[in-house]
Amino acid sequence: MKLFAARKQAAASPARPQGLVGPEAVELFPRRLRTGDAWSETFAVTGYPREVSPGWLAPLASYPGSVDVALHVEPMPNDEAARHLRRQLARLESTRRIEAKRERLADPELDTAAEDAAELGASIARGEGRLFRVGLYVTVRAPDEESLAAEVGRVRSLCASLLLQMRPVTFRALQGWITTLPLGLDLLRLRRTFDTRALAAAFPFASAEIEGASGILLGRNATTGGLVFVDRFTLDNYNQVILAQSGAGKSYLAKLQILRSLYAGAEVLVIDPENEYGRLARAVGGTQVTLGADGARLNPLDLAAAGQPEALTEQTLFVHTLAAALLGDLTVAERAVLDRAVLAAYEQAGITADPATHTRPAPLLADVVSILEHLPGGAGLADGLHRFTDGSHRGLFDQPTTVRPEGRLIVFSLRDLPAGLKPAGALMAMETIWRRITRGPRRRRVVVVDEAWLLLRAGGEAGAQFMWRLAKSARKYWCGLTTITQDIDDVVATDLGRAVITNASHKILLRQQAQAVEAIAKVFALSEGERSFLLASPQGEGILILGSERAAVRFVASEREHELATTKPEELEELEAREASGV
Repeated sequence: MKLFAARKQAAASPARPQGLVGPEAVELFPRRLRTGDAWSETFAVTGYPREVSPGWLAPLASYPGSVDVALHVEPMPNDEAARHLRRQLARLESTRRIEAKRERLADPELDTAAEDAAELGASIARGEGRLFRVGLYVTVRAPDEESLAAEVGRVRSLCASLLLQMRPVTFRALQGWITTLPLGLDLLRLRRTFDTRALAAAFPFASAEIEGASGILLGRNATTGGLVFVDRFTLDNYNQVILAQSGAGKSYLAKLQILRSLYAGAEVLVIDPENEYGRLARAVGGTQVTLGADGARLNPLDLAAAGQPEALTEQTLFVHTLAAALLGDLTVAERAVLDRAVLAAYEQAGITADPATHTRPAPLLADVVSILEHLPGGAGLADGLHRFTDGSHRGLFDQPTTVRPEGRLIVFSLRDLPAGLKPAGALMAMETIWRRITRGPRRRRVVVVDEAWLLLRAGGEAGAQFMWRLAKSARKYWCGLTTITQDIDDVVATDLGRAVITNASHKILLRQQAQAVEAIAKVFALSEGERSFLLASPQGEGILILGSERAAVRFVASEREHELATTKPEELEELEAREASGV
């Protein structure tokens, strides 16, 4: 027997209505049906075990094959439940008396059922629970009949291991298929009576899960198949650490989180050592600041806290930090000379501690160098700084600031900077981010530091201090730090690096190399099973740690998210070719 839905015919029948979702044809058989190119068979669960543990139905709900599981629950009014139990007790007691009158041996199953009914009736009478009519149905799907038969065998074996009795819905295949669709319709009505405790134990998502349904979607629980959401702004602190070997999907996961954080209304700032976030920034209307590119200039003497009495002092101290990153550690005498030169440069520009003068154009680093040349003991500093103002490395500080990063996604790319300027570029990006966090309007922000080990090496002590400051203080400004690295030793080798991990309530561990897994296991107290999982986990799977809660998570992305997040060269080449051709 065949049931045909409207299909588009060449001038023979009207066009398919817009928005109509469903197969073009449904072909019915006694136990199976075919919808389009797919075959399916539905079963009703008619027998249940007497004793179960919480979450006992999770193996069926998380079955990895193409299976739809529907649990229909209908509460019974208390008066109807009482009548139902009285009738059941009467039947059981009548049967027991008849058996005794015939001098037959007692039936253990009958005695157990009578005791359970009496206990349940007493529980209902005391108000400790309720009764529910529950129907459990399973539809197995496959691309052909042979595959369907094999899949049905596996599902029936699983149900048998759970002590569930399954029966095919013979001659009611269509009703069974509709019953397991997400429509809330039970056309089979093959029900059993459950009390509150039995129903709670059967609830398919009662197994251990990362709790929470707010925040952004991370993916699916790799064990149960449940969705995993995390709202970092509800945790003890808002910081996150992502650890993985190269190629395990660190940056991919970070981009997914960035996209979903933007959608949730957060502002995201990224330090990108390898220029991996440019496509993402362009796609969402963000800003990419490519330090080292032609025309990209940052003036380290721009007042970060313009209009505040302490602005001049704060900026002078930052110039000290920058000079140390460019030239190495400075002596006490050199710091004193540099301090006088910076203050003199501001004075020449007409800027003092008076906030009214802070609107005037700031001096340049070249002005500081000119003053150093004429100060006793300043010639050595001037010689060291010359290459950054009019020498081979002048491409970052030789002009006033030309980039004003704005938008909800700001990416600072460091790849184009020469090696000698990377420490300075990293420091300038850090300082700009810190200004925005502490001086800008208060809102939810996320700072992503990719390849943090490169930043710590490039920025040296100043880079580590920036990470420590963010990890410790970002929460006060409604901001969370995401630290991404592939080298655990660069993070845990110093007190500052360990502070970054300690102050992260939200940790994600992806696939690890054998030589690194022991150190990670020690830091995060991983079990033997978790160590094995990290060594063999496929790309895109890892362990999520939220405080004392842990779960194996499979990170998922839509097709469009994948296009924006992928870093595979072959996929990027294909995407660029499509964009160039306008497809």
